[in-house]
Amino acid sequence: MTVADDSTEEHGHHLPAVEDWPRGFGEASWWPFIAALGAGGVYIGAALFVLAQGEEPIVDAIYGSVVFVGSVGLFLVGLYGWVYHAFVKAFWSGGGHGDGSSLRWGMILFLGSELATFGAGFVYFFFIRAGTWPPTGAELPPLLSSLVLANTALLVLSSITLHWGHVELRKGNRQNFVVGIGATLLLGVVFIGGQIYEYYEFIVHEGFNLTSGIYSSAFFGLTGLHGLHVSLGAVLIGIVFVRGLYGQYTADRHVSVSTVSMYWHFVDAVWIFLVVVLYAGAAITL
Repeated sequence: MTVADDSTEEHGHHLPAVEDWPRGFGEASWWPFIAALGAGGVYIGAALFVLAQGEEPIVDAIYGSVVFVGSVGLFLVGLYGWVYHAFVKAFWSGGGHGDGSSLRWGMILFLGSELATFGAGFVYFFFIRAGTWPPTGAELPPLLSSLVLANTALLVLSSITLHWGHVELRKGNRQNFVVGIGATLLLGVVFIGGQIYEYYEFIVHEGFNLTSGIYSSAFFGLTGLHGLHVSLGAVLIGIVFVRGLYGQYTADRHVSVSTVSMYWHFVDAVWIFLVVVLYAGAAITL
């Protein structure tokens, strides 16, 4: 029997996650690489879209759209395989991850890379903010509106409901856990809807879009990147919610709840910093 066959029988997994690499380190999988390839393609698609703008575009606009949509699809496929084989399959087959410390540390390392990604965008904003402000020839629309404040309150509340639900699960109250996760998912979806409406107001009514100037590129780049992360977080919360409905979590088995919670709280903290720096900071003139 080959290593692959032995791995398939032992873990019940399918390609591309069938080979064990040094025993004791868990299972090698191509799914994270597939997800990373799709995530990287999203940035390439966005770059191609920017290069297609202006009076003399460098590339045709269709390339950016095709690369972006294809990359999102590839990312979602990789994410599905990753989540299914790392978490869902183990619960359905009666397996587990011990105390889950390695997965939690993995999430911490992932969030470190995310911090670097957002940090690059903020450095760009700080660079342009240090110059003439507001930028010459640019008219900034009212940014810090009641919609932004309401959206911020919703996202902060979603972190509270998520934490409450997680605490209730550790107490053994799975019903309250499902309520907390469901409320978090609803608040996250409403937040995404609010951000889409904000974009609609800016682009259609204010004429403020990605190509309006150096500030608009920073604004839509950072808020769009954050919106993408919230959307991903909503998908993960949705998976946790469905699994909670099926009773797959207990007070002793909730590793994926912990890792998803870490991700969601990180996204929440980034948004608060983004509102202070990008919205309020842009409105201040000296």
